[in-house]
Amino acid sequence: MNLDDEQKEALRKRLRRAEGQVAAVGRMIEEDKYCVDVLMQVRAAMAALGKVGHIVLENHMDTCVAAAFKAEDDADRKEKIRELMSVFAKYGNFGGR
Repeated sequence: MNLDDEQKEALRKRLRRAEGQVAAVGRMIEEDKYCVDVLMQVRAAMAALGKVGHIVLENHMDTCVAAAFKAEDDADRKEKIRELMSVFAKYGNFGGR
């Protein structure tokens, strides 16, 4: 990954937030909280992780994929396209939308 220190810190903060939300889900289950409230907290944790994924994917596109498309290697470009198609198929909902 090609992230600067500021980007890494932003991702660390998002991950800490997601960790806190996941821990809150566990507490809510232990405390027999209302199902809908637990589901809302689960959704918040998923959205936080989705945003991390979105940032990592955007970085990949800006660096690795862009470099492949600037290079003269057709095979590398095709591989990056196949790789992205696979990522989109598996993780198409990055960002929690």
